[in-house]
Amino acid sequence: MRSRRHSRERRSDVARRAAAPPRAPAARPQINPLRAGLRLEKVPEPACVVVFGATGDLTHRKILPALYNLRRVGLLPAETTILGFARRPLTDEQFRADLKEAVARFSRVPLQDALWADFAAGIFYQQGEFHDPDAYRRLSQRLDELSVARGTRDNRLFYLATPPSLGPTIIDQLGRASLDVEGRGHGWARIVIEKPFGQDLESARQLNRDVQRVFRESQVYRIDHYLGKETVRNLLVFRFGNGIFEPIWNRRYVDHVQITVAESLGVEGRGAFYEEAGATRDILQNHMLQLLSLVAMEPPIAFAADDLRNEKLRVLRAIDCDWTAERLARDVVRGQYGPGWVGGKPVPGYREEPEVAPDSTTETFVALKVEINNWRWADVPFYLRTGKRLAKTATEISVQFKQPPLALFRGLQAEPEPNLLALRIQPDEGILLRFVAKVPGLGLDVRSVNMDFTYGSSFVSDAPEAYETLLLDVLLGDASLFTRADEVEAAWAVVTPINEVWEAWDRGAHRPEFPNYAAGTWGPEEADHLIERDGRRWRRL
Repeated sequence: MRSRRHSRERRSDVARRAAAPPRAPAARPQINPLRAGLRLEKVPEPACVVVFGATGDLTHRKILPALYNLRRVGLLPAETTILGFARRPLTDEQFRADLKEAVARFSRVPLQDALWADFAAGIFYQQGEFHDPDAYRRLSQRLDELSVARGTRDNRLFYLATPPSLGPTIIDQLGRASLDVEGRGHGWARIVIEKPFGQDLESARQLNRDVQRVFRESQVYRIDHYLGKETVRNLLVFRFGNGIFEPIWNRRYVDHVQITVAESLGVEGRGAFYEEAGATRDILQNHMLQLLSLVAMEPPIAFAADDLRNEKLRVLRAIDCDWTAERLARDVVRGQYGPGWVGGKPVPGYREEPEVAPDSTTETFVALKVEINNWRWADVPFYLRTGKRLAKTATEISVQFKQPPLALFRGLQAEPEPNLLALRIQPDEGILLRFVAKVPGLGLDVRSVNMDFTYGSSFVSDAPEAYETLLLDVLLGDASLFTRADEVEAAWAVVTPINEVWEAWDRGAHRPEFPNYAAGTWGPEEADHLIERDGRRWRRL
């Protein structure tokens, strides 16, 4: 398939490119994901960023503010060009005015008019239907013109900021227009695909086949914004850059691990999307399993993209995903929020949200106990929970260590709690270490105390948002923080059997009694029973 398609040479390019400014060969650096100080010294080559779905919410809230802020700190070359592609008929000037308003509203720093004027000179718009081959021929011609006029060296980044259903169509049309071609007189070509990557294991495999018919895996960047957060990236530094934690990061010293992704928000007008996704597909399959793999992975041979992702893949494949109905009833809890109070205000239940069926069985909460069958983590339970309309918004990984083997201080007024290491991902990003200390005084009294590190108080530097980090990495050609095709399929292999059993239950006598938790609480009582029957309890956030 590829050899047939790539044999199509655009001979007319030869004469046109002969008149273009000379360019250096496309660099493909192997970037260390822990490059901290080096990041400010690494500037990508000029490129044209083509945003499909350019009039949508993701473009306005995340993509354009991120590109603007990269330019603001000098990490985008002046030649970098943005070409929006969408159905709405807009002129370049109208598109620029629309984006200026969006950046002014959503950028983490105030918009600077002089900088925006220079940045906006590289913003253009192309109207077209996503399924129309002629639109892609016009797109190809426009890219050729912009490459000469703007000096982008034929480097092209295609960003799919569209509904997932449009992905295969756009990818196929890019291939038909030979816009995936790189080398032989062309610069590099890369594509960014937003989650969800499929709806189950089979659809994920089909999506990967659709993508790989056109693009090589090295050209594909499956983005999960959680992996761009500072604390998530710092987890690698924390584990492998310090000598005191890795020796105890195993079954001999760790009692259990908890990962919580809690949101106080509801579905926020996305009822139709959430009816198809649910908490399991929306959060567990991607964000939570990615966090789990970073916590549990072995040290990679080197901090290159494939070495890092190979170790994450081994963790995902080691998860016990034999989800029998009996085990599912014991180790997995699902929930759906009803009416309640959040932030002192009444909020409706999930079934009362727009575009949600009045008898919906879609889960807005899931908690489960998973086991990793490898040498490091055998017999160490990982407890995961995520939900909408919970008591607060917080994401945290907590590693609880075992009690000392000899309880010297048993019988004291307050028995000390086990040592705990908590990595706060949001809000108040930081790391907390809990240990035992003696209370000052004549008697012998011990108490748990916290050593707390926060990014905001420890570093003066302005932390970038996740999309800034990840977009810069794509432009640099660093795939370390992006999921590979086999990672996506391994994660779906964990989650799909759970959904299949639930779907069978919903058609039969096991249809759940929803709602089973009030908005503003920490989820259904069964989630507490899940962990308490093992003699443990959820950490209070």
